[in-house]
Amino acid sequence: MDERRDVKEAYDEMAKHYIDVVTSESSSELPKPVKRFQKELGPEDELLDAGCGPGRSTLLMAGENGVGLDISREQLSLASERVTARLVQGDMTSLPFASDSFDAVSAIYSLIHVPVDDHRRALAEFARVLRPGGTLLVTEGGVEWTGSNPDWLDSGVKMRWSMAGPEATRKDLQGCGFEIRDVWDVLDPTTDDGVKPFFLATLP
Repeated sequence: MDERRDVKEAYDEMAKHYIDVVTSESSSELPKPVKRFQKELGPEDELLDAGCGPGRSTLLMAGENGVGLDISREQLSLASERVTARLVQGDMTSLPFASDSFDAVSAIYSLIHVPVDDHRRALAEFARVLRPGGTLLVTEGGVEWTGSNPDWLDSGVKMRWSMAGPEATRKDLQGCGFEIRDVWDVLDPTTDDGVKPFFLATLP
């Protein structure tokens, strides 16, 4: 069973339905951690949005200094209509960028689709492409859980998740050299499993 392929094909299939959800979500007030992240971005800071989907708020705020990466070509096609950032298809466990390329990395509701055994590998890749002093904002699952929803967002499409949970994520971030500065529990509007933690971390 190829979890990455399943996630890619699901996001390709439900692309137009998903952008309606994201657009509706973006019309509401930004979560506190995203606002904090936005304030810390300088006007020339280069941002990587890993798992950017059709162009989330973090990529929109970066403008031409942003790079959006996603495994789904259909999501990137939709993003191209909404953002001025450069868009790249790829896997966050093997980022196609040189080391020390970015001042900030965001991974909002995307790491939770990576097989849980590869979460630390993805976080290590974020650390590799960040410049010293760079900032990471990443979402994890509120609990340790791996599973699927056969009809996610009433789309008729099966979606898979792999969540390491907050404690494992804290250890993985620290193991990759990050200093955790803040953690927020934020209500996830796209699922029924309550809150998901947002971690704000810095690479010394």
